[in-house]
Amino acid sequence: MNSSERDAGRRIARAVLLLSGGLAVGCARQEPAPPATVAADAEAPAKAEVDEPHQSFHIEPTRPIAEIRAEALAAEPPRETGEFERPDLVDLATLDPRIRLEIRYATADNFLGVPVYTTSRAFLQRPAAEALARAQARLAERGFGLLIYDGYRPWHVTKLFRVATPEKYHAFVADPAGGSRHNRGCAVDLTLYDLKSSAPLDMPTGYDDFSARAYSDSPDATPTQAANRAILRQALEAEGFLHLPEEWWHYDYRDWRRYPIQNVAFEKLGAQD
Repeated sequence: MNSSERDAGRRIARAVLLLSGGLAVGCARQEPAPPATVAADAEAPAKAEVDEPHQSFHIEPTRPIAEIRAEALAAEPPRETGEFERPDLVDLATLDPRIRLEIRYATADNFLGVPVYTTSRAFLQRPAAEALARAQARLAERGFGLLIYDGYRPWHVTKLFRVATPEKYHAFVADPAGGSRHNRGCAVDLTLYDLKSSAPLDMPTGYDDFSARAYSDSPDATPTQAANRAILRQALEAEGFLHLPEEWWHYDYRDWRRYPIQNVAFEKLGAQD
């Protein structure tokens, strides 16, 4: 749920987490499926290493989500100046059958504990989508597939996240006043899965983890987790994506500045093929 627009407050918050050993928010829940594990230079899953099960963080919203959603839908995105490319959002489900979707915000399995999307879809601007498809082709040669958690995010959802999150956790959510790279269709949250077993690979944390272990270079990971994280990073950076230091799962496409903030609902982006 976090965007790349992180200010100094977030970095301070993360520094505090590093010193304190992490932050548990609300009621922890088990991830839905056990992860697979793959060594960095392996062609097939390696032997799993013992580790604590990943958990999803869950906060108590400041107010009823339905109430906040209505306010967010009625609000206006920030006005931007300058010239931008015309948006051309591509449905990621149409790119490659090996790219799977697990859109957490269309389910209750997210940090708010309720669905915030009305449909389980993911989009990116065309150049970013094409780069993602190339990364998938490279990864498939090693037996891996991409599992997408989120892509383009309408601005009103960013507004909802910010208002619903208690102020003490604002370092972990984007400020709608500046929008996010998800709003521009140039950010993707994702992980890897094994093409043979369909099981997600073992990573240092689950998605949307509010702890220091979520850092893209956190040393608090098993050798297998660190290797899997590195495989994902190498594949995406080779195609022009930039990793977010605070979240191993978040990548921004290099040309994100060329696209405007958008607030178009998924249903208005065309029928799914």
